[in-house]
Amino acid sequence: MAQATSPPVQRKQIEAEHRIFLPHPDMAATFNNLLGKLHLTSKEEGVPATEPTQEELKELRDSYVKAGQGHVFTFYDDLSTSEKAGLFERLKSFDPQYINEITEKALHPAQSSDNESQEAKLEPLPESATASILDSSEEHVQSWYTSGLEYVSKGQVAVVLMAGGQGTRLGSSDPKGCFNIGLPSQKSLFQIQAERIWKVQQLAEKQSGKKDISIPWYVMTSGPTRRATEQYFEEHNYFGLQKDDVSIFEQGVLPCISNEGKILLETKAKVAVAPDGNGGIYQALLTSNVRTDMRKRGIQHIHAYCVDNCLVKVADPVFIGFAASKDVDIATKVVRKRNAKESVGLILQKNGKPDVVEYSEMDNETAEAKDPKQPDLLKFRAANIVNHYYSFRFLESIEDWAHKLPHHVARKKIPHVDIEKGETVKPDKPNGIKLEQFVFDVFPFLSLEKFACMEVKREDEFSPLKNARGTGEDDPDTSKQDILNQGRRWVQNVGGIVESESAPEETGVEVSPLVSYGGESLEFLSTRTIKAPAVIEKED
Repeated sequence: MAQATSPPVQRKQIEAEHRIFLPHPDMAATFNNLLGKLHLTSKEEGVPATEPTQEELKELRDSYVKAGQGHVFTFYDDLSTSEKAGLFERLKSFDPQYINEITEKALHPAQSSDNESQEAKLEPLPESATASILDSSEEHVQSWYTSGLEYVSKGQVAVVLMAGGQGTRLGSSDPKGCFNIGLPSQKSLFQIQAERIWKVQQLAEKQSGKKDISIPWYVMTSGPTRRATEQYFEEHNYFGLQKDDVSIFEQGVLPCISNEGKILLETKAKVAVAPDGNGGIYQALLTSNVRTDMRKRGIQHIHAYCVDNCLVKVADPVFIGFAASKDVDIATKVVRKRNAKESVGLILQKNGKPDVVEYSEMDNETAEAKDPKQPDLLKFRAANIVNHYYSFRFLESIEDWAHKLPHHVARKKIPHVDIEKGETVKPDKPNGIKLEQFVFDVFPFLSLEKFACMEVKREDEFSPLKNARGTGEDDPDTSKQDILNQGRRWVQNVGGIVESESAPEETGVEVSPLVSYGGESLEFLSTRTIKAPAVIEKED
């Protein structure tokens, strides 16, 4: 098979920055990177941090003492200057009273009365707010596709990627987006998704006749994955996308809390923190100035998704066109629930508001209920896949509702410093909590008229990567096979033949996103016989 053909790549030499206190720029860059990782630089890049003044320290310490969290300063006087600066900066970024409030609400949520609990009414979303690729007319789908590409050509579409996770469960310490699932091309998740964005740009250019159409890609990372993600994109020249159209930013963190409600210290000089969950995306759009950049670019439609889905149709014109046609503020993609027992969250209406209800929150009778209009289908079948559309006008209102999002508790074994002994403790059972927000907790803030749902084919759009290789479910092998199976279907749909002398799992075809985004433009394969496994990287 021919070698891969890459899209045009913007190649700009990265010049090292000179620092006045080091004789060589490369040494300076190394030193400053190290300081940055240790959180020891000041806001003025390259300037070593200094400890706060006595007045600044007293003001901050008093606020923590007042909140009953003064223990975080236990070891402060014994720290080095840089350690004092780092701890001060981290503690200054939190409001201890706010931390107490959200911890109390998360640990002791307001209890509903029995009557209120019984009154919770669950219903599927109204038909007016839904559509299904499985049974929509070709005319409707084509109309959404055409209008979606039109919005792209006008520069009104952006993509937000939630990519804060590491590949720990996969046996990798790298960001999950760097993971190679074993495709014939050896492409990572980041590369696959970048190439899909590139292809949508090309499709919009072809439809509109315009040139240099771009879709800005905002990649949300976490503290542990940000620099590694930046380096990965730099090393791969942003996978053919323009560097100015790729923004890598960082979600927020919250302190880890003991079972007694106290902020934990990871070391004598460092607060134990954890990312604030995918619901932290809303606040991060503000603090990172992503929303400001969107506004400057004239963005109106935003697609947001998680990095671990290898089949995700990034910047999907059909989805954008559908949501825009409904004039909604949020839309979401769902797949059909496999059976009543599948442990997935379901998108529905709860007490007249759009919401997500987890499998564990449903009784058997509700979970197994059948659709009166289609008795062979479940009544509640819209499985959440964290694949969402936002109108920009809605993101302009983040300040009005972000503080209302609830925090959820994850009980964890959290290594920490014993305040009395000064020794590191590695617990063998959960000793504290991490607080996180969920991206879908914003749904109930909307009226049903401003929310929509599109059902898509699971085999075409959803294959999550959650588990280590060999698990047999949602692992690198199933992800790889789902892409190869999709490619085989595409080839066969245009009349091509796929043959293989290998095992059944090796009968697929990988079709590069640079060749086809969703099965289109493959007529050149109509008379071909392809020996699988194979990869189609260009028309030849």
